[in-house]
Amino acid sequence: MQLITNLEIDPRRQARLLYWALWTVTDIAELLGKPVATIAAWKSRDQWDKASPSTRAEDVTEAKYVQLVLKEPKSGADVRDIDLLGRQMVNFARMRRYEEPGGHEGHLNPKIAARNAGPKKKPVRNYFSEEQAAKLATAFRDELFGYQNLWLDSSSLRTRMILKSRQIGATWYFAREALLDAIATGRNQIFLSASKNQAHVFRRYILDFAKAAAGVDLTGDPIVIDRGEGQEPATLYFLGTNARTAQGYHGNFYFDEFFWTFQFQNLNKVASGMAMHKKWRKTYFSTPSSITHEAYPFWTGELFNKRRPKAERAEFDTSWSALKGGLVGADRIWRNIVTLDDAAAGGCDLFDIDELRLEYSPDQFANLLMCEFVDDTLSVFPMRELQSCLVDSWEAWTDFSHVDLAMGQRPYHGKVWVGYDPSATGDSAALVVAAPPPILGQGKFRLLERRQFRGMDFTAQAAEIKKICELYDVEYIGIDATGIGLAVYQLVVTFFHQARKILYSPEVKTRMVLKAKDTVSRGRLEYDAGWSDLSQAFLAIRKTLTNSGQAVTYIAGRDENGHADLAWATMHILDNEPLEAVAGGVRRSKMEIS
Repeated sequence: MQLITNLEIDPRRQARLLYWALWTVTDIAELLGKPVATIAAWKSRDQWDKASPSTRAEDVTEAKYVQLVLKEPKSGADVRDIDLLGRQMVNFARMRRYEEPGGHEGHLNPKIAARNAGPKKKPVRNYFSEEQAAKLATAFRDELFGYQNLWLDSSSLRTRMILKSRQIGATWYFAREALLDAIATGRNQIFLSASKNQAHVFRRYILDFAKAAAGVDLTGDPIVIDRGEGQEPATLYFLGTNARTAQGYHGNFYFDEFFWTFQFQNLNKVASGMAMHKKWRKTYFSTPSSITHEAYPFWTGELFNKRRPKAERAEFDTSWSALKGGLVGADRIWRNIVTLDDAAAGGCDLFDIDELRLEYSPDQFANLLMCEFVDDTLSVFPMRELQSCLVDSWEAWTDFSHVDLAMGQRPYHGKVWVGYDPSATGDSAALVVAAPPPILGQGKFRLLERRQFRGMDFTAQAAEIKKICELYDVEYIGIDATGIGLAVYQLVVTFFHQARKILYSPEVKTRMVLKAKDTVSRGRLEYDAGWSDLSQAFLAIRKTLTNSGQAVTYIAGRDENGHADLAWATMHILDNEPLEAVAGGVRRSKMEIS
């Protein structure tokens, strides 16, 4: 107790230090020559028993420090202890600051405080660590079907052209392939689609893949991939097939649904310029359209031979048997055909093929799912006419919001007309929403939205129409009331009294087809270029005779009513404008369909 008893400090503090050194109140009173009652009062008032261990240690340390500082002469050990005690008192001060309101680790550790005081690094955006990139690659390979593995094996080739069935995961696959290539090589990736909206399907697949497989939230449009210090970033562009907006980029490009684009050859010149350097890769993939499409000679090799002397022309075998496993032609393009049967053989179990054969007419099944081109020379609506209707709605329609539509909010604030083609057994129901022209007979019908439903009873179908009435300001609804459509119509008129009942007959179908033909041929119909399903529906409509042979009617390849549901739903809309309507009066149409 020499430390405490020799200190020249007030008795009250001496008494406290002695008490913390486990002296009794009686012994402290005797040593300091104070009454026991006085020591007991100090103990109670100053709450000696409630002091924390750190407070007791700090008080004793300070006392020892003062004693050594006042000591003369000082030994080397004294100097060493003064330094040690001084540093310990600094630690006590930090602890007090940490325990106060607003305290943090920086008050305890000066290195943390110094680090936090330095300039803050911006968080790295769109970056994949080696571990995250490895997770992406593993997830990518683990989920591939057989035919997609074939596409992966061909990914080092300069040019690929793939003819495919619908809904077998081509866009899904190429979005992932492109992202992994961008991370690994730093090459830019360019996604070309018939419209900006369709190109954004690539973007959604990429965002979902990065988040699910690696936990990375990609942002931006275009998406710029940060590849780390000293590495050039890679940019992912999402473009519609507007030649004006598709220029000035360089990188690998993926051309989605190229058999459905307008003015393919002009656009392909622009696209090929993007990948002119030998390090870039070109990938074309699409479902088939018609033999009159500009991309058809590109697929068959006719375009290659057309530019060459007869002696240098090559033979191209574009049959399924030749291309089912992939084949490089004389033009050095790797061609591949993947039908629905091929997809099933490659492990894709997403389809009930027998059910689809019942749902689609033989010619539609062959076109949509077995990769056979349509001979549209007999179609009422040939491809060359339909292509004049195609627009990139993201750019062309400033009063329509795709973003609001995706969020379930009203995307368009003007009046709309609705056409509905109900489903019978095995068919799909189709609903089309259109913005009509402001003046009948003048201006364009813009098809804003289309929906298809399968396997619904008439109550569920009416409920879907009601949702459309809640989303848009609906002015007109035309419903095919033949068969099950009558039940749908009867439910719809309970909440939309102006709904119009359309009863199909050869005369009614002829009137609707003539009106649609007139509207298309006069350039008065517009819809998004990514809607290849609507174009396919119009292509399927052909002229024929009724069973009696006494009248003309129109079919889509299966029965009298046909199966081109989206096309018929559209014609229900157009039929609300009189065939003879023109701005400010009427005209007599002399149009015929030969």
